[in-house]
Amino acid sequence: MKKDNIYQPIKNGFTLIEVLVASAILVLLAFGFLGLQYIISQNQVTVWRDYLSIDSANSALNTIIKELRNIQESENGSYPLEKAEDQEIIFYSDYDNDGKVERIRYTLSDSNLLKGVIKPTGIPATYPIANEKTKIISEIIRNESEPIFFYYNSNWPEDTVNNPLIQSERISKTRLIKIVLKANPRKSDSRNNYLLESATNIRVFLTD
Repeated sequence: MKKDNIYQPIKNGFTLIEVLVASAILVLLAFGFLGLQYIISQNQVTVWRDYLSIDSANSALNTIIKELRNIQESENGSYPLEKAEDQEIIFYSDYDNDGKVERIRYTLSDSNLLKGVIKPTGIPATYPIANEKTKIISEIIRNESEPIFFYYNSNWPEDTVNNPLIQSERISKTRLIKIVLKANPRKSDSRNNYLLESATNIRVFLTD
């Protein structure tokens, strides 16, 4: 008589060890996916912040150009262009359209492009240095020792010998000002600087 085999081997399903291994793999895959998603989202945030920083620097450049285009004598008759350095410029312009001509100063300090404004006060008008209100308009300027402001006479671009103007001729002979900003949100990544450049003619007549 043939005996029935009571203990048949299980041919379908998973053992407990196989379930645990599969669960562990799924958990690792889930963590890996979440980590990848986090990295991607962080990169997107970084790219967006970089874009905003560059856009802000470009907006600052456009503002400077607009103010220089409207350069004029001060409220007390001072010359429209007071200082013309490689990394600092001081001039007079009604930058806020309030009918008063302000003294405006732009200068580079480390990677910060600063704007200082002095409103006229008193009669006759004066511009007390102590009244200057300063703010940072961009924190990502990487010109270092290179010039920001370039000054040209009325013969530019035909005259390439006397342009850009030397220091001693800038105040009286400047007819066009060019601005070059090297912008980069990442200080240690100089190979990927964004070059922002613009220029404007000075509308008022500055006698030679």
